[in-house]
Amino acid sequence: MTSIFDRIGGAGPVAAVVEEFYTRVTADPDLREYFAGADMAKLKAHQRSFVAAALGGPQEYRGRSMAEAHAGLGVTAEHFDAVVAHLTGTMEDLGVPADTIATVAAALAPLKEQIVQARLPV
Repeated sequence: MTSIFDRIGGAGPVAAVVEEFYTRVTADPDLREYFAGADMAKLKAHQRSFVAAALGGPQEYRGRSMAEAHAGLGVTAEHFDAVVAHLTGTMEDLGVPADTIATVAAALAPLKEQIVQARLPV
């Protein structure tokens, strides 16, 4: 059985999705604060590795867990959903098949509880 990574064309398309995805999230006024001061080259490299591994590519993701990587950022459920919408929109615009997008979105859903953090009372 061919992996999603192979079906979409491998590392090149994954890199294109990651580039466009970060263009979108860093331009979104509700999300850009999460990326202020971030080492974008490093972040994109981690994201390419994560996405490739999640799609069944030969890369092994060696980054921090989702909970560790997002600890202290105060990511809300709404912001998580907006990020997923930017990712799926990016894939749609780049011609990724709808069934592949649905598979990716389904794979992201369980990460929500690891990434979203409860807001502390003021």
